[in-house]
Amino acid sequence: MEAKSLWVLLTTLLFIIQGWRQIEGCLEQERIALFQLKSFFNDSNWVDVKGSNCCEWEGVECNVTSERVIGLDLGFKRQWDNREWISDPYGYLNVSLFLPFEELKSLDLSGNEIADLVDNQVSVSSAFNKLETLVLTQNYFNDSILSKLKSLTNLKTLELNFNSIKSLRQFQELLDTLSNLEELDMGGNELKEFVPIKNKENESLGKLKVANLNGVFNNGTASLIQLLETFSSVNTIYLRGNYFNDTFSTQDELQVSSKIEELVLDRSSLNNDILQSIGALASLKILSLSGCGLSGTLPTQGWCDLRKFEVLDLSENALKGTLPSCLANLSSLHYLDISGNQFVGKGVSIGLANLTLLRFISLSRNLFEVPSIFISFANHSHLKVLSSNQNKLVEEPTIPKWVPKFQLKAFRLSNCTTKELQTEIPKFLYYQNNLSIIDLSYNNFGGKVPFWLLENNTRMEAFLMKGNSFMGHLNLPSHPNPNISFVDISDNKIQGPIPANICSIFPQLNGLNLAGNSLQGNIPPCLGSLTTWNLLLDLSHNQLSGGIPEMLAQSDSLRFLRLSNNHLSGKITPTIFCSTSLRLLYLDGNNFDGNIPSIDISTFLSYSLVDMDLSNNNLSGELPRWIWNVSNLNALAVSNNQLKGLIPMELCYLDSLRILDLSENNFSGPIPSCFGPQSIIHLHLSKNRLSGTLTNAFFNSSSLVTLDLSENQLSGEIPYQIGTLSALSVLLLKANYFIGEIPIEICKLYSLSIIDLSQNKLFGLIPSCLSRLTLDPNGEKSLTKTYWEGSGGIFERGNYFGLTEFEFFTLRGGESFDVGFEIENQMEEKVDYTTKRASYTYKGNILEYMSGIDFSCNRLTGEIPIEIGNLSEIRSLNLSHNNLTGHIPSTFSKLKQIESLDLSHNNLIGRIPSQLTELYTLAVFNVSHNNLSGSIPSPKAQFGTFDESSYVENPFLCGPPLHKNCSDLDSPLTTAPNTSNNEEESGLMDKYVFWVTFFVSYVIVLLVIVLILYINPYWRLAWFSFVEHCIKTCQYFLLQFSIFKRSG
Repeated sequence: MEAKSLWVLLTTLLFIIQGWRQIEGCLEQERIALFQLKSFFNDSNWVDVKGSNCCEWEGVECNVTSERVIGLDLGFKRQWDNREWISDPYGYLNVSLFLPFEELKSLDLSGNEIADLVDNQVSVSSAFNKLETLVLTQNYFNDSILSKLKSLTNLKTLELNFNSIKSLRQFQELLDTLSNLEELDMGGNELKEFVPIKNKENESLGKLKVANLNGVFNNGTASLIQLLETFSSVNTIYLRGNYFNDTFSTQDELQVSSKIEELVLDRSSLNNDILQSIGALASLKILSLSGCGLSGTLPTQGWCDLRKFEVLDLSENALKGTLPSCLANLSSLHYLDISGNQFVGKGVSIGLANLTLLRFISLSRNLFEVPSIFISFANHSHLKVLSSNQNKLVEEPTIPKWVPKFQLKAFRLSNCTTKELQTEIPKFLYYQNNLSIIDLSYNNFGGKVPFWLLENNTRMEAFLMKGNSFMGHLNLPSHPNPNISFVDISDNKIQGPIPANICSIFPQLNGLNLAGNSLQGNIPPCLGSLTTWNLLLDLSHNQLSGGIPEMLAQSDSLRFLRLSNNHLSGKITPTIFCSTSLRLLYLDGNNFDGNIPSIDISTFLSYSLVDMDLSNNNLSGELPRWIWNVSNLNALAVSNNQLKGLIPMELCYLDSLRILDLSENNFSGPIPSCFGPQSIIHLHLSKNRLSGTLTNAFFNSSSLVTLDLSENQLSGEIPYQIGTLSALSVLLLKANYFIGEIPIEICKLYSLSIIDLSQNKLFGLIPSCLSRLTLDPNGEKSLTKTYWEGSGGIFERGNYFGLTEFEFFTLRGGESFDVGFEIENQMEEKVDYTTKRASYTYKGNILEYMSGIDFSCNRLTGEIPIEIGNLSEIRSLNLSHNNLTGHIPSTFSKLKQIESLDLSHNNLIGRIPSQLTELYTLAVFNVSHNNLSGSIPSPKAQFGTFDESSYVENPFLCGPPLHKNCSDLDSPLTTAPNTSNNEEESGLMDKYVFWVTFFVSYVIVLLVIVLILYINPYWRLAWFSFVEHCIKTCQYFLLQFSIFKRSG
């Protein structure tokens, strides 16, 4: 009994002592040392609070027993202002700061811009003598660091990736001393040279098991053979993204006995010889050659002899033909990825049929005939993942019927090409009852939505049926599916209402996409009761009616809501704008009316809204002030409503704003002169009643791509500061009251590709410097992706759906479980531009390639600059309704991409250059209402498609399609030799036109004089008196001249 009491007493004392030590925390000298480190790692949140235990601080790990610091995570903990960075962007870390940490085993210094370890006072070995893990990733260490680290003999893991190491001359010496090193990461260092270790037994590599040399050999000087010989004793070697000066040519070249089991060469430059000669690596179990530029057919020797193969990745190459039968030799293979090639096949593949241990197979993006090839897997009882996207979908044969032995976790069959009007889903799916994800999107499958798949597979998490031809109503399963997270049945032909019990059937719904159908009725209020985090809801492009349910508007889970293009009506509930979780809101294309609700967001701790689209409704009133207080607002669109009032000054303070569309409203007044956020990309203020000048607005924004101010009441000159908008690609100032000349600063905007200055009062010459514009396609014109957040996919912790962690993450096995539900802004950039006698709306890829200049309906004078002919990428040019003179430049024949050329309603003279018949893309050509002369170019190519309206009101123009023949073949019109355009432009006027106009003018003047004398007797008497006086004067002059001559 006494012994038992003594034991209880001792135990109690031990707990008291242990508790006292817990209160005391880490050692005082280590606490002080941590605060000394904070002077260098100034982004740490360590605070010296009395009684705090530094072992509980962020990034600090202590031994449970001794409470000594054994681990420090100081990655990305150093910050400085721009002035410090400019004066000295690098850091030099004194290793003496780490002396107090005598038990330190793990140290992470990544991402701190460190250039070197300073060891003047204390050696590196003294400071880190027990270190086992050292992470120096993303710093500025150079070759000298290798010599300093060789004394750390206890190191097991060393990460030096993404530094400035250029040579491995000290590499062998480093490995000689680091005899305990197991993992080495040198990736991303761009080595200039590699000195192989010439030791056949490679004993100097010690215990090294994993070597990462990704992206280090980019200049083609390294030898793959020498690398594999050097690291032949290593188990795993990563050589992704390298460029080698050789590869295998014969199996005999690799003389050393290799222990390499895992070889990853993705995105390295190789040729097909490696597959023939890889058999030398007899221990190889994993080979990944994704994206290595392999082409042709697969050889039947070398790689087929590696019976230990477990993982083979040949994806993203250009391999073609059928799969060789020797593939069946790889009897241990359980992971095979041949996606992204040009393999063909239908029915049973002998090579695939014998790989019965396969757990993962990806046939995606090939030319296989599916689902007929799936019969190859009938006996694959271990198969868990089958991916066959983007193949050839054919009608499934009725015989032979087969029942699979496998139960899939994931099946992907999307975006397959088919010649059938409608096809049926693969029949083997009727036997599956363990699916977690199924993707049958974009295959034109018909019939009813296969909800029976949800009935059979109660563990289903993602049900993806987008872009088919499913019809009927949404007849949901009769029993709840508690695991379903994502349902996408968008872009089908489904009708009827959304079932009211959808929330009870899918209680854990995270993403629901029913867009692009013909659904009717009201939005189920229960959608607001779903409590899953990050709820994504897309019901756009349907025929839904009613309003936004209050329960949905109050949801704390809703992150993305798109109700665009329905028949929703009434006033927008203010609650929807009060959500603290909602980030993207799209209510455009409905019948909402009334004012935009006013709310007070100052009471919210955080406000998440970044995108809001209320365009194409019947909203009225003014924009509420709270909108301008949403500091993180990226995009705002309220176009095509009945909004009015001034554009508020608060607009100037939205520093995150990238897209603003206030077009087609009744906004009035001036544009705020302070407006010019640095982040703005697309700005649309067209079709309002804005007035005033463009003095200071916009011209501080270097990111502005689209500026649309057309159809307003703006006046004054176009400011010369417009040349500061370096990124501007679309400039639309149409239908305003701008005056003055076109500023030559516009020529500095080298990204400019669409210019519309039409219907203004501009005068002066057309700047010849416009020829400097490249008019190249520009993806920025249609870019609206201001926000993106992936919802990820489904994830099974621990066993990764039957795949290994390496297969799931390092390779691309995890991609089979990506759902594709992404949160991104849905706004689409559109530009209205008039060409080919009509106004078109350009968007997407078409907008990227569109280019045009419209200076029509102004008061421009002078000749058309011949330099305009250098705009070889232009597709539309409109200079009509001006006062332009001179000739049509023959250099226009170089406008090889032009589709519309309008020079009508000017004062152009001379011939139409015959070289214009070489413009084979020209669809609209108009030179009517000018003073052109001569014959119209022969009606060949595109000129054979232009009718009389293209040439009318040119008095001296002749030839078809005009009903005016060029009959006088001997006249200067027909016999004059062809002169170059330079010669034509050197004269002030065409000779033929000159003589005709002179004769007509002379006759008219003479007839007018006769008419006046006939009508007015007084003027007739005065005229004859004047003539008589002139005659007498001449007589007197002649008489005096004759007398003078005789007297002489």
